[in-house]
Amino acid sequence: MFQIRNVHEHDFSKIPVDDYWNTGDEKESLMHRIHAYPAKFPSFITTKGIQYAKDSGIEVKAIADIFCGCGTTAYEAKRNNIEFWGSDINPVATLIARSKRNKYSNDKIRKYYEALIGEFNRISIPTDLLETVNERIRYWFYETQIKDLYKLKNSILNTIPRTSRYHDLFLCAFSNILKPTSKWLTKSIKPQIDKDKKPLGVLEAFRNQVSIISNAISEAVKLSDAKSNIKTLNFINDTVPEKLVDMVITSPPYVTSYEYADLHQLSSIWLDFAKDYRELRDGTIGSIYHTDSFITDNKMLNKTGSAIVESLFSVNKPKARSVAKYFVDMQKTATKTFSVLKNKGLALFVIGNTELCGIRIDNAKHLSESLMKAGFTDIKASKRKISKKILTPYRDDKGRFTSDSKSRKVYSEEFIIIAGKN
Repeated sequence: MFQIRNVHEHDFSKIPVDDYWNTGDEKESLMHRIHAYPAKFPSFITTKGIQYAKDSGIEVKAIADIFCGCGTTAYEAKRNNIEFWGSDINPVATLIARSKRNKYSNDKIRKYYEALIGEFNRISIPTDLLETVNERIRYWFYETQIKDLYKLKNSILNTIPRTSRYHDLFLCAFSNILKPTSKWLTKSIKPQIDKDKKPLGVLEAFRNQVSIISNAISEAVKLSDAKSNIKTLNFINDTVPEKLVDMVITSPPYVTSYEYADLHQLSSIWLDFAKDYRELRDGTIGSIYHTDSFITDNKMLNKTGSAIVESLFSVNKPKARSVAKYFVDMQKTATKTFSVLKNKGLALFVIGNTELCGIRIDNAKHLSESLMKAGFTDIKASKRKISKKILTPYRDDKGRFTSDSKSRKVYSEEFIIIAGKN
């Protein structure tokens, strides 16, 4: 790890790649693949982070992930018999995370599956379903899929008690078949209709998804009974864990992040998390839709953030406003993270850099300065290669990979930033 004493004296691009953070020592659990999720970090980073803390003389009994996403850290904490507290503003993310953290029986999976299929065959379709269903559902789905998804969702709700851990698990399975059964362009990171797509049949997709979950349960190692608490909330503004933790392991959204509310709109609407998915953009870090307080935000920026925003403002004012908001949110995140850690605890952030309008957006440097300002000491940085990266290093306006150098540059590396609280 590279010691950061003064962020303004270091060129973060020259920090060497450390093989320690590049690969895991064991095969990743199938449980991490039960639901698609963009930009999730490899599970071995959590395990190696825990080992790093132990090698530093820290006994890790409780971990927090303040941007827990689909629950990678939650599951790995459970595997390592460590208590976990996680939060995410996205209810689809916390549904997936809650589904991953539990122990399951394949016998019960089969019984519930058979019961809900029986219920599916009994449910009748309301005559006015297509007129009353959310307009975005009509936009994304054909009539046949709408009717079958309605029956499947209600079969799950009618068959599996809400208090059962299997309730979330089957809703998670339902959520993951929505894109394959819709008109959504396959593997697109932006909402786009594929007019030539032939959506999968609902029951076929669901049967395959339950099989994937069943295989994951069969393969999974025995999970511990360590407590795991996952909340849907905005970490910056909402309640933090009651008990301080020994370690924070997290990967915040990047400055040019995915619009998670938009990407998960099918699940959000079908699962009644929001009538209008755009409601879920509120408070999300990295969203382009929160740029109203630029003057205030600009005054709050640290030195690194201010320099980047000033350079960007001269070429693209709207993006500069968005970046300013992101940086201020990350500065607040650093301060809040400091408050949830025990003395002698560690915070580990996974974060990458990018480029906008020809301006390098040095998220790693800004975060390091933010951590220093928040009171952290002994800040170290390392770099890892992003595995399985598509070789074309740019994204076009639709989010697709391209070799066009006029498009936004996508970096093939990301940083591990570790900071101590003394």
